[in-house]
Amino acid sequence: MPAVEHPLPADDLLRTFLELETPPGYKAELIEGEIVVTPPPDGSHETAFALLVRQFIRKAAVEVDLAGTKGLITPGGRFIPDGTISPVGHFEDAEPWASPAGVLLVFEITSGNPAKDREAKRRGYAAAGIPCYLLIDRSYRSATLFTDPVDGDYTVHTQAAFGKPLDLPAPFSFALDTEPLR
Repeated sequence: MPAVEHPLPADDLLRTFLELETPPGYKAELIEGEIVVTPPPDGSHETAFALLVRQFIRKAAVEVDLAGTKGLITPGGRFIPDGTISPVGHFEDAEPWASPAGVLLVFEITSGNPAKDREAKRRGYAAAGIPCYLLIDRSYRSATLFTDPVDGDYTVHTQAAFGKPLDLPAPFSFALDTEPLR
């Protein structure tokens, strides 16, 4: 007998999501009413992550904290960005799922489901008022910075092909080197 999908009421879906146990290394997110479980990242993803971490820590005009697994509550669901950049100590006493208020930038590095990063997560981060969203799109071989969130989406985006620099605004105030992503 084929499986039949029965959408759960929002409260039941959230409860099911919060009680979900994932295998070690996997992450579960609730994105626009859908539970999405992602396997551990591949080496190319982790190399891109390390590149971004080094640049934000070394080059940003201000000292920042960078979290790789911080759960954020957004209007689009419960997201775990690949990277969350915030003022130093910002999440010191935060619960596992925290408000995105005060987050300076989030970034995603595309993996097996790039459409979620390109659309749903972009809209969710904008609706949450996160000022900057950096998308490292490995399929399109580009880095895109989305800024100025208004009415659930970003109004400005700047794209650079891998190999070209991408200027980041204050408080970061540096040109992201995408050459190593080629």
